[in-house]
Amino acid sequence: MDFAVNIDSGTAVIKTNVEKLNASNAPDLKAELVQINNGSVNNIIIDMSKTKYCDSSGLSAILVANRMCKDTSGQFILCGLQSNVQKLIEIAQLDRVLTITSGEAEAIAEISK
Repeated sequence: MDFAVNIDSGTAVIKTNVEKLNASNAPDLKAELVQINNGSVNNIIIDMSKTKYCDSSGLSAILVANRMCKDTSGQFILCGLQSNVQKLIEIAQLDRVLTITSGEAEAIAEISK
């Protein structure tokens, strides 16, 4: 499975189990996100600690998650970014838009505030 989903207390934690988040698997992530959102879960954490590369398709999936959470008054947090992915997000200036934490525990604490 490319993405492991764990839903607990209205928060979904999605772990990307792919080295590259790109056009070949980003649609699967979007499908997971829609399914989660349809299940009335409006807090989503995406843990990308296993992902070393992300292209525009991957960024698009991340932005879909962010928009869905905002639209339902929830929170979206990205965590565990590898340096290459972090640089891409900074270049795209998405670090100004997205909430990013170093790890899953920090992300869960952020949502619990």
